Amino acid sequence: MLCTRLTNARILTMDPRHPVARDLGIWRGRIVGLDGAVTALPAREVVDLQGATVLPGFIDSHVHLAWAGLKARTPSIAPCTRIEDILAAVDRAARRPAPPGAWLDLAGYDQRALGRHLTAAELDRVSHGRRILLMHDSGHACVVNSAVLDLLPDGVERQEGFLAESAMTAARRLRLPYGQEELADAIEHAARECLAEGITACVEAGIGGGLLGHSPVELGAYQLLRDRGRLPLRVQLMASGDTLRTRAAHPDDGFTQAMDLGVRTGFGDDWLSLGALKVYTDGGMMARTAALTSPYEGTDGNTGQFQDDPERLTRLIVDGHLAGWQLAVHAIGDRAADLALDALEQAQKLKPRPDARHRIEHAGLVRPDQLPRLAALGVSAVVQPAFLRHFGDDYATVMGERRADWMYRGRAFLDHGVTLVGSSDRPVADGSPLRAVQFMVERTSLTGRTIGGDEAIGVEEALRAYTAAGAHASHQDGVAGTLSPGKRADLVVLGDDPHRVDPGRIGDIEIVTTYVDGRDTREVAAA
Repeated sequence: MLCTRLTNARILTMDPRHPVARDLGIWRGRIVGLDGAVTALPAREVVDLQGATVLPGFIDSHVHLAWAGLKARTPSIAPCTRIEDILAAVDRAARRPAPPGAWLDLAGYDQRALGRHLTAAELDRVSHGRRILLMHDSGHACVVNSAVLDLLPDGVERQEGFLAESAMTAARRLRLPYGQEELADAIEHAARECLAEGITACVEAGIGGGLLGHSPVELGAYQLLRDRGRLPLRVQLMASGDTLRTRAAHPDDGFTQAMDLGVRTGFGDDWLSLGALKVYTDGGMMARTAALTSPYEGTDGNTGQFQDDPERLTRLIVDGHLAGWQLAVHAIGDRAADLALDALEQAQKLKPRPDARHRIEHAGLVRPDQLPRLAALGVSAVVQPAFLRHFGDDYATVMGERRADWMYRGRAFLDHGVTLVGSSDRPVADGSPLRAVQFMVERTSLTGRTIGGDEAIGVEEALRAYTAAGAHASHQDGVAGTLSPGKRADLVVLGDDPHRVDPGRIGDIEIVTTYVDGRDTREVAAA
């Protein structure tokens, strides 16, 4: 007997062997068959979906759940349009009762409308004895006051209070790590927002260190949720590259650096697992720190920056490959992509791993000559379409006319045989997969500006980026990504078919519900 049979639906399986179905059978969290294979079978529950469209649950392949949940509970100074308004907001927040010298975190900082960064001296006037940290919306920078600058180690670049990349990391490390209970609450909050958008699995892009690590024992917060039955969707965790340490293993093992006990990609279960090793090579376009081969337009020669010495970054990528990790290399600028590709080529020559499925996270600016190299390496491009939907006008301006068409590509990746994977980078941008699919088809920003129109792709290709391609990129294509017999019964029920509506309406399609492990999450939440 089936546990559940879904019937009277337009089921888009994303499996070319059986692309469309009407009935789907579920037993113990797995899909057991489609249409005639299950239609006549008895079931404990038969759900008439009344013609609704069903797709595999969306996979968001690059998110920051802990940061998203914490940000939702952090006072914000957005929108940042006038310096005096920001300082007034900081003043109000700093006057609230707190222990002497306590930190005050504020979210929503973005210098672009201001024309310059705030300074520590300006924040000092409204600090009231607090240590102030304004987190940049990109996650790649912050502004702090003098009380924080005075604590920074020698050699950290301060820029009058603006701290980018490793300098920001140095400031964050001055404070007590977040506790696991607080992190667990934040993760659960963000994960439930994902569910509401049709996401049934996601990849947490870097824990335990790096730019956005919140605790050296951060994985424990996810385990708390898993153990208590509060993890509402499936999560794969990327370990930050700086969690690797030199290990004296047997020479035949190939390990130069490794995590404790040699744990690597693949450890875990269907709900919580360890994915790729996250390596940051550069910054971001919003903070003007993505590493470019030619300067940002309108700047005095600024070409962004690397996170570390290029040789050390290369060594980390190579060592991670030799230790058996899948690699997720953050590379937004084309100069960073050069470094990533060179390092991955070197790693594969030393120890060929054809199915390593290494990934370039963001691939924000990829030159035409880099496309064949990505394809030859079998590297996935994990892009964030919402970046151009929300920030495309600004990005196109700072890239200039020639480079604007190279940003967050779609068609060129597919035409070269590069696996195109969709993601959000939540909370940097909008997390909705359907709104991202709409952008991938239309390639227009919120103001209606076309950004790289030749990079537009079809609806089916865009949906695949958030389903089958996401499963492939996380080594889960054997159990997820399509609605095929034997795979997990993770699916999203939509109020309409994205193929059948005007492209401009795709992002507005209703998410009726999501099923995870064969269970309607609306019923689970109500229980």
